[in-house]
Amino acid sequence: MSKALEPAGPSDGVNRWGLVDLFAGCGGASAGFLATGAFDHLWAADNDRWAAATYEKNLGHEVATVDLLEVAESSADVWAAGIRARHRGPICLVGGPPCQGFSSHVKVRGDSRGRNTLYGAFVTLAIALEPEVVVIENVPDLFATRNWELFADARSRLSDAGYRVRARILNFAEFGVPQERFRAVVIASRADHPEVRFPAPTHAQGAFSSVQEWIGELSPVASGEVAEDDAMHQASRHSKATLEIIRQVPADGGNRPIGVGPECLDRTRTSHGGYTDVYGRLAWQTTAPTITARCRTPSCGRFIHPEQHRGLTAREAALLQTFPSNWHFVGPFDDRFKQIGNAVPPLAARRIAEAVLSGGSHSEAGVVEIGDEPIGSSFSVLIPGIRRRGGRLAEGN
Repeated sequence: MSKALEPAGPSDGVNRWGLVDLFAGCGGASAGFLATGAFDHLWAADNDRWAAATYEKNLGHEVATVDLLEVAESSADVWAAGIRARHRGPICLVGGPPCQGFSSHVKVRGDSRGRNTLYGAFVTLAIALEPEVVVIENVPDLFATRNWELFADARSRLSDAGYRVRARILNFAEFGVPQERFRAVVIASRADHPEVRFPAPTHAQGAFSSVQEWIGELSPVASGEVAEDDAMHQASRHSKATLEIIRQVPADGGNRPIGVGPECLDRTRTSHGGYTDVYGRLAWQTTAPTITARCRTPSCGRFIHPEQHRGLTAREAALLQTFPSNWHFVGPFDDRFKQIGNAVPPLAARRIAEAVLSGGSHSEAGVVEIGDEPIGSSFSVLIPGIRRRGGRLAEGN
């Protein structure tokens, strides 16, 4: 489990890369990049105090808790000059800016193209910093119709600033992450730098990493219990009614039986086949579903342990996100899961970092390359077809 993120040997010190991580969260992206041994931490920012504390505790680097929208609008050039003054080598800027903007900014300033959103602020800071490579990670619906103008404008701005911009939807399971985790990834390479390709897949569909590989050796804990040797391996204290449902769900990938639990779930299953994952168990020999901020709660998806009668612990969720087994999440119980669910899996980040370092003409992972049109109204409706086609959105992609 941990070998995937063991730091590589130190580089020769020539042209070392600098890493700037915006919307850094609890450190998933930074952990993956720094594990290559070729990147030096330059600057990180996030306005979530618990996530920032987790980043600092585990990575040992300070996180600036600043308003990046304000920095982008008032002092982007000063900010960029300060970072550039501290590093002579190439820089990679990474981040997962949210698509949502501050409604007060949009309303007051009449922003119709997303320049005053956090996503737009990220692009403004990227243009000011002029890093050799920019990597953006986000939800797949970044490329959906409702967000298309935001993405298209950002791509245009980066292109006008001298970047070659490529965008794909990736399934991080292709990099060894034991989840079916589809994500939007944008890689922009400066014109005077070799073009960066997307990472090569390390795992094929049918041979993805399994739940058992990553959490199968953890000690059992019951509802409401915490492991003696690991404060992060703590299960939610479920209600009696929830436990009655869980005990009736078959082990190792089982679904909630008809007639068990809320009647509304049966009605939706009968009418349109919906919510079959609710109160479902993970299966030992397959990947997990996407780990979310609500993965401790059985009513929020297929988040029941394969055998034990409870939802996932923070340690299990973190391992399925490929965090190191000694990673400590700072903050209240629920906030740990929020940090984990929102994070970039460190193993996926490491594969992207390796692609940044190597360039080359390898085969590239990806569900689909994004062109001049949105993927549709929502990515979720496309997932069944992707599975049928062996992990691709359409034939030929």
